[in-house]
Amino acid sequence: MVELKGQIAVVTGASRGVGAVIADALEERGMAVARVARSSTSFTADVADPAAVNRLKAEVESQLGRPTVLVNAAGIFGPIALVKDSVPEDWIETLMIDTVGPYLVSRAFLDGMLDAGWGRLINLSSAAALHAPGPLNSAYATAKVALNQLTRHLAAELEGTGVTANAIHPGDVKTAMWADIRDKTAASGYARGNYDNWVDWVEETGGDPPEKAAKLVLDIIESDINGQFLWIDDPLQKPIPSWGD
Repeated sequence: MVELKGQIAVVTGASRGVGAVIADALEERGMAVARVARSSTSFTADVADPAAVNRLKAEVESQLGRPTVLVNAAGIFGPIALVKDSVPEDWIETLMIDTVGPYLVSRAFLDGMLDAGWGRLINLSSAAALHAPGPLNSAYATAKVALNQLTRHLAAELEGTGVTANAIHPGDVKTAMWADIRDKTAASGYARGNYDNWVDWVEETGGDPPEKAAKLVLDIIESDINGQFLWIDDPLQKPIPSWGD
């Protein structure tokens, strides 16, 4: 096992849901965790704002030290609408938080990992990035496809440095995002379709336990795997092949 006690991690989107569970798991392993969110938590920052991320870097390094683990878990689902009906500000915000945010935060903390000669960068992606395109979720799916490609570029840059970058599907989890999708789907006015079915399926099954995502994060930290899209153990949704599969 990798000795994590005393090391420093940054987890974005850590005020609730999967991000909070991952932060808890890292703390249980003895790490000092900078929990980042737009709402009140240990470190407050909008990950889509370059100036806010610069301040976050300064605050974390001043208060805790230089992190060697980064989990980009902040994300929103964005609009459920056809492109022609979508609100541009909502569509753009989805890409800013789900793709630009991980870019900015990764860029901010990579130098410390490279100087240490060891680090782990983990991006929470989604199976939506691997599904065939369909209507209503263009913003979220596009953002996660872009995040996957960003992860692969990072992995290529980091090869041989001791720092790795990977993307995961954290499972179909019954979180605040699930509730957001449920509410937006119900209010959308579109005919009942895939998202209604997904919402009902997660409700009926209870969804994947978020602890499985936390275990996967720990497994990645303790491995040398780089540049992969990884799934939790025994997910409700059958894994979909990604690059290299």
